[in-house]
Amino acid sequence: MLRSMQELTSYTIGATDEEIGHVTDFFFNDESWVIRYLVVDTGSWLMSRKVLISPFSLMHPDWLHKRLPVRINRDQVKNSPHVDTEKPVSREHEMSYSDYYGYPYYWGGSGLWGDGLYFPQMSPGGSGLTANEVAKIAAAQHAKDDPHLRSCNAVVGYHVHANDGDVGHVRGMLVDEDTWALRYLVVDTSNWWGGHQVLVSPNWIDAISWADSKVSFNINRQAIKSSPSFDSSAELNRQHELELYQHYQRSAYWDKEPTGNTAKNHDKLDK
Repeated sequence: MLRSMQELTSYTIGATDEEIGHVTDFFFNDESWVIRYLVVDTGSWLMSRKVLISPFSLMHPDWLHKRLPVRINRDQVKNSPHVDTEKPVSREHEMSYSDYYGYPYYWGGSGLWGDGLYFPQMSPGGSGLTANEVAKIAAAQHAKDDPHLRSCNAVVGYHVHANDGDVGHVRGMLVDEDTWALRYLVVDTSNWWGGHQVLVSPNWIDAISWADSKVSFNINRQAIKSSPSFDSSAELNRQHELELYQHYQRSAYWDKEPTGNTAKNHDKLDK
């Protein structure tokens, strides 16, 4: 199922002992368009320090009460490596964070989460090294590279351009609750077509100018205008998604990825 990024913002994060705080933002990878970290404001108990929580920590979400339980406790969060969420998160910071919690490195393979599509096991690669060892070598080689982590909040409001002109701005994003992949950008075209909201996949992005706050698609304005409208108050079902992909004559993401469940894959890490 797909969830609105705006809906998830303000969700409570529940540790194994007490509450940690609430979600204020997400960091996603701008190459794979997957949320890598939840940014959590800890509130008064930790002097409103903002911490990163990886989806690796998540257990079964409590959607009814807008609560995301995690398999870590307050002391672990309190003693976790400090990361300034107002500055770019370096690969060294990510390695320190993952080592602290004992999580595998997601950049160690070709899937959304490393060697596995969802949440990879530490399996040896062809070189005889574990996935984490391979990822650590790669991180050392590219220590100065951009880790491609971006703020979801920052992208909201970006201008959206078709290949023949402006079409609107980013209103929000839809997140896959199984993989934490960002499946769609919600585009508000109200300046052109009277409040019409449409969905476009990040996979169709032609270029992004972070400096100019602009997202460009190799799709013409008429195609976007005539695409199925999106109603944020209604649950997005697979039939609506299918109509969307048929309209743009694109292959659907579920035809390319095996199905799975985040929580099930999470549980494997505990065994």
